[in-house]
Amino acid sequence: MDSQKVDMFMMTNAKFFEGHHLNAIRERLLKLDESKWPMVQMAQFKDPTTALLISIFAGALGIDRFYIGDTGMGVGKLLTCGGLYVWMIVDWFLIQGATKEKNMETFNRLFM
Repeated sequence: MDSQKVDMFMMTNAKFFEGHHLNAIRERLLKLDESKWPMVQMAQFKDPTTALLISIFAGALGIDRFYIGDTGMGVGKLLTCGGLYVWMIVDWFLIQGATKEKNMETFNRLFM
């Protein structure tokens, strides 16, 4: 793979992943077959900042968890009013990391 394309992808999408995952992502992209590059470019990653804002304003309804694709936790938060608001407040601190982990899962699915 062309390192220039990989560098552009990394600059554009680094905010969607944990810092400790970035080197592994770069290495996988450098080894990627050119024919799979369009699939990587079309991947949709969730924005951690958007997830945080959703969590702050609608976390009691579980919408933040539905946004990142964590349906089970979203239903749990919805049925318990955000765990009587405790779970909602805890998610204010955890939702960005959870979003980045879900993005890494999405990235890994591209290579299956």
